[in-house]
Amino acid sequence: LKPHILQIKKLSSRMKTVQMDVCKCAEVNRAVELIQEDLRNSEKGLWGLVNNAGVSTFGEVEFTGMETYKEVAKVNLWGTVQTTKASLPLLRRARGRIVNISSMLGRMASAARSTYCTTKFGVEAFSDCLRYEMYPLGVKVSVVEPGNFISATELYRPERIRAIAEEMWNNLPEVVCKDYGRQHFDEKISNIEQYCSSASTDTTPVTEAVNHALTSKTPYTRYHPMDYYWWLRMQITTHTPGPSQT
Repeated sequence: LKPHILQIKKLSSRMKTVQMDVCKCAEVNRAVELIQEDLRNSEKGLWGLVNNAGVSTFGEVEFTGMETYKEVAKVNLWGTVQTTKASLPLLRRARGRIVNISSMLGRMASAARSTYCTTKFGVEAFSDCLRYEMYPLGVKVSVVEPGNFISATELYRPERIRAIAEEMWNNLPEVVCKDYGRQHFDEKISNIEQYCSSASTDTTPVTEAVNHALTSKTPYTRYHPMDYYWWLRMQITTHTPGPSQT
């Protein structure tokens, strides 16, 4: 992380960085204490919190172990809840802003992405509940739902996808391997590779959305920084019936 921290510091001489694990309560609380100590007037509070920590994975439900579900949720959902709760006293004093980074997959389900979708749907629900609670207190809560920017995050290079897939297959119960077959498994992995290779590498729309949510007099409830294809697909998916079970 150190090279990235140095790059961030070059943006502003006033920038201060604190490395922490959002899954560890003690580290989150310590970070908030450091922020409070550094504020010119802690009674005026903290203006903005952006919850951006996140991890992703892939795999159909029967291909994915419970530990993977728990690990992704620990960062994406419980990390968001934990940092928000720890920061709320300062944010309330400032009547400030909370910006939670969700995803288009927090609004629409996708095969082979249940671990990620589950956590991002949770972030959406948490944000909506919090918005109702914070409204009378003057704190505004926004959700940013990026489209496919996975290439920009460098989470999934082709070699990493293949390594994860091979490990996943090797750890599957024999009955799952037999019932689905390797061809089905490989087809799903190929779909993930295509999804990643078609991703946008320019995250400017996302950073502009966050900036608007933090600085605008009237921030939006939700922001949709994504290509038109994904925006249209999200509208169709969320406003039309799902697969028929009849």
